[in-house]
Amino acid sequence: MEEKKLDLNSIIGFVLIFGILIWIMYQNQPSEKEIAAEKAKKELVAKQEAQAQADKAKTAVASTVASTPGDTLQLAQLQKTLGGFAYSATLPSAKESFTTIENEKIKLKIANKGGYIVEATLKEFERLKKGSGQLVELIKNNNSNLNLQLLTTDNRTLNSKDLYFEPTLERIGADQVLSMRLKAGANEFLEYKYVLKPNDYLVGFDIRSQGLNRVLNSSKPLNLEWDLKTYRNEKSISYENRYAEINYKYGDDKYSYVNHTGQGKIENPENLSYVAFKQHFFTTILSSEKPFETSKLQSDDLVKDEKIDTVFTKQFKANLPLAFSNGEVDYKMSLYFGPSDYKTLKSYDKNFEKIIPLGWGIFGWINKWIFIPLFGFLSSTIGLSLGIAIIVFTIIIKLAMSPITYKSFLSQAKMKVLRPEITELGEKFKKDPMKKQQETMKLYNKAGVNPMAGCIPALIQLPFMYASFQFFPAAFELRQKSFLWADDLSSFDAIAKLPFTIPMYGDHISLFPILAAIAIFFYMKMTSGDQQMAAPQQEGMPDMAKMMKIMIYVSPLMMLIFFNNYGSGLSLYNFISNLITIGIMFVIKNYIVDSDKIHAQIQENKLREPKKPSKFQQRLQDVMEQQEAAKAQNKKNKKVKKSRFSRDFFISMLYFMNLIFVKV
Repeated sequence: MEEKKLDLNSIIGFVLIFGILIWIMYQNQPSEKEIAAEKAKKELVAKQEAQAQADKAKTAVASTVASTPGDTLQLAQLQKTLGGFAYSATLPSAKESFTTIENEKIKLKIANKGGYIVEATLKEFERLKKGSGQLVELIKNNNSNLNLQLLTTDNRTLNSKDLYFEPTLERIGADQVLSMRLKAGANEFLEYKYVLKPNDYLVGFDIRSQGLNRVLNSSKPLNLEWDLKTYRNEKSISYENRYAEINYKYGDDKYSYVNHTGQGKIENPENLSYVAFKQHFFTTILSSEKPFETSKLQSDDLVKDEKIDTVFTKQFKANLPLAFSNGEVDYKMSLYFGPSDYKTLKSYDKNFEKIIPLGWGIFGWINKWIFIPLFGFLSSTIGLSLGIAIIVFTIIIKLAMSPITYKSFLSQAKMKVLRPEITELGEKFKKDPMKKQQETMKLYNKAGVNPMAGCIPALIQLPFMYASFQFFPAAFELRQKSFLWADDLSSFDAIAKLPFTIPMYGDHISLFPILAAIAIFFYMKMTSGDQQMAAPQQEGMPDMAKMMKIMIYVSPLMMLIFFNNYGSGLSLYNFISNLITIGIMFVIKNYIVDSDKIHAQIQENKLREPKKPSKFQQRLQDVMEQQEAAKAQNKKNKKVKKSRFSRDFFISMLYFMNLIFVKV
């Protein structure tokens, strides 16, 4: 074989290839900037890896702290700011988290931070109007706070709303029990305990401490701060705001409220059993088995301009001290989130129904024992629609009052028969008003007529009228119930929207107040003539005939103005009430009362021997005679002349008052 030799061409090729490789390596060598960038990149990666390792180590430390907190540096650092409650900040629950409990009626959301309710939703009721799709939410978006000021033994002031509670949810039978514990150790804690029963608006709410003697300063009570900024839930914010107020029970079964018209109104009742942040148709109540020794309640009106301030109605605040007992706090309380409905509130047997404004004295009795049972029977037991129930309710009340109406009209008829004789006495003793009064009283006594008998029936009917003004605005049953053109009997029944606002009237036109005003006009037109005939003009007294003519127009006008923004249920009641009264008066006037028979009876009474006056009547008669004699002796005394009217008027009024209570 021929031996291979390395020729010159091969050597030159190798040299060229080697040179190209050297050149390529030189060209690809990184610059100083590129080398620095690469170095920085490597350092960043190393730093990230180190941070990840540190985070893992921190998590491990936290886990260790949970079991042995006293041995960690982290706990020592937290103790500088949180003192004994540093333990709570190291637990896994120390984060923004929530626990929800709910039943058929309410849904509550409780936060780990603060341990209090941050959302309270009523699942059966809608805001503003029926079909809005917006459920009534009493608490949401931080409109409420519940906080305990914690005074520690190392002179710190902590707020429970800033600290983390550990939640534990369990079921005991059908009840949901949520324990929220602010821990200072494994067995040392402040606990909020919520108990929610099925189908209930009332939530058990207990506050107690365990083993906190060394942490909390028990020489002063814990200050419980509770506040609520109430959301608007009804169509008319001004009408809703009118009935929003703080109600409370204190002392020995005493009840009161913080004036809802006051700005920044503050009251300090003692021995407080419950406090209710009441809106028009919904309320939030905090009650306690152990009364709060002192308190501070404050209400602020948030509606300055109802066109601008359309979200909130009132700002309610309550400061309630929790007293220590043997170094611990233990209060068994409850929270109510639900409707301001009389029957619902009464069912809890805690006197919650007292927050419903039924009126004081006899007005409240009428509502409690007549209106509420009767209306409940018609609307619930029989099952009438709410509008029909109001009509039937009004008919029953007016028929029950018809005998009183009859007595009033009969008295007017008698006075009408006597009017010619009274006028004759007025002409006869024109220059002697005192003598005129005496002779007029004798005529009444002789004829067997009580001039005040017509006022007594009217006075009896007044409490029922006022009670209705309290009952219908407070009737929860009317809320969002429709009738004819009114889509909500608890609010105004607007049939037209005005492009402007009329002071005191509003920016809409409600129809039921118009109908009620028309009915009042015809009723007063119908009766004013008889009233004028029945009431002779007295010397020095206002002209009642002129006043009645004015009232015929003033009363309907007042109905139009003031009732335009009221609930349509009340206006419907007044409309039907006046229609029925017109019908009753028509029947009495045309088919029952006979003026000829009345005249004959009066003439017969005159022939009888006048009834011997009572001792009180005789004393009045003697006083009148003495005054008559004194007047004759002091005709020239200007001072006596100036005081004559007031003296005579006073004596006459005493005599009339006596006639009210003495059977003639």
